[in-house]
Amino acid sequence: MTDDMNFSEERKIIEKFQHKTWNEIKTNDTWAIFKIMSEFVEGYEKLSKIGPCVSIFGSARTKPGDKYYELAEKIAFELTQHGYGIITGGGPGIMEAGNKGAHRGKGVSVGLNIDLPFEQFDNPYIDRDKNVQFDYFFVRKVM
Repeated sequence: MTDDMNFSEERKIIEKFQHKTWNEIKTNDTWAIFKIMSEFVEGYEKLSKIGPCVSIFGSARTKPGDKYYELAEKIAFELTQHGYGIITGGGPGIMEAGNKGAHRGKGVSVGLNIDLPFEQFDNPYIDRDKNVQFDYFFVRKVM
């Protein structure tokens, strides 16, 4: 990340903690309802078309070559050979391993990603039409 990008992200965080009037809070909360609703609609629409899948959860910090990374990739591959797709959080580590195994097995590879400052990126093994971006953790967890 460049210094300009870091500054921009820091600025966003600082602005979130600035004192706001009741009207600003109330207005933002009201409009957030529509954003949350749109995330549910988009998520359900995309997931309704993919067929049976298994979710794989795990650390974003596990590196390729780690025994648990390799195991997650192997399990995902085997599941695709039995007709299941794989759903992960779409980030690095165990999530990447799951999507990589699905990709290698030519199965469905879904990523339910979250937009975080300084954090997660989409891993390259997600089917591009099955990469769903979220702003709200709880919506992502419901999917």
